Amino acid sequence: MQTKHNWITTPITADLLRGALDLEHTAHGVLPHRLPARARAQCADGQLAMAEAQPSGVRLVFRTRATAVELDTLPTKRIYAGAPPRPHGVYDLLVDGRLAGQAGVTGGNTLTIDMTTGSARTRPGPVGTARFTDLPHGDKDVEIWLPHNETTELVALRTDAPVEPAPDRGRKVWLHHGSSISHGSDAASPTTTWPALAASGGGAELINLGFGGGALLDPFTARALRDTPTDLISIKIGINLVNLDLMRLRAFTPAVHGFLDTIRDGHPTIPLLVVSPILCPVHEDTPGPATFDFSALSAGKLQFRATGDPAERAAGKLTLNVIREELARIVEQRSADDRNLHYLDGRDLYGEADFAELPLPDQLHPDSAAHHRIGERFAALAFGAGGPFAAAAARHV
Repeated sequence: MQTKHNWITTPITADLLRGALDLEHTAHGVLPHRLPARARAQCADGQLAMAEAQPSGVRLVFRTRATAVELDTLPTKRIYAGAPPRPHGVYDLLVDGRLAGQAGVTGGNTLTIDMTTGSARTRPGPVGTARFTDLPHGDKDVEIWLPHNETTELVALRTDAPVEPAPDRGRKVWLHHGSSISHGSDAASPTTTWPALAASGGGAELINLGFGGGALLDPFTARALRDTPTDLISIKIGINLVNLDLMRLRAFTPAVHGFLDTIRDGHPTIPLLVVSPILCPVHEDTPGPATFDFSALSAGKLQFRATGDPAERAAGKLTLNVIREELARIVEQRSADDRNLHYLDGRDLYGEADFAELPLPDQLHPDSAAHHRIGERFAALAFGAGGPFAAAAARHV
């Protein structure tokens, strides 16, 4: 027998959202963005536009006595022609910080991408609903983490009791920027991307500016980091610069300095952690560009391969080892005058032994188990005793 609820509809406004830098009003509702409008206007790249609108780390957070919650959304689901179907996006619901339910949304728009031609077409679809019932009675903090890998327009929030914005719990804000690995590629759900796990382990409020294919030292991203109020910052740089073959070493070094200079213009003294790439054997010593392995695609598998020549390193082409060495040198040089600047070798998060046990399924991205490992290690190395975020995060209540 279905329980009848006396629904209350609450407008979805910025004070109920965390992890988004902008909120766009659409024909259906509101669309969270992880880059501000001014930054989006400075780049016409479709890949970045898709990635920043996928709400990794974005969640609705409110205080309520409700025992039932419904969230109407219009997701955009990706289909890769010739590849296995992607799983539907997952909505994680937390009560007082603990996972209390998961849901999916049927319907929505579909974006079909043909990787052999580079073409894409969108088919409109209907609004769907994520439902959560049988929540505990009494006042509680509720968080609904949106799918990290599906563009999600928020249409309506319904509850069977009033809601109000959750109070500040005194947790430090951690602002992180990285690639698709930080975005959460191949993680099982939005609270199990490695940054979400690390934030939970470190007692921090996450703002995740991890963009699939978009960690490219763009000046507008540096300005977004500069202008966002935060207590802690980390940037994870390298893999996208290699697999897009975007620049040579001559351009890379001043670009890193400029990126850090811009961040420091807005946050001159807070802890700033530079993280180099995790192990990725196809690009350790082989430059990009990376490309889809079309022979694997014909067999229904999504994989990547490196197409550069290792000999091209002499001409300044970037590999992961080249980038790690240069990032370590840059941080060492700058830290003489910036004692709150730190470096973390990404192989301390996922290295050779981890690859042997938990190989990268598509040669670039960690799977769900590896996300857990990376998140736990980052929490220990960055937020743990002696870590660069430890003192600043100590105010966690």
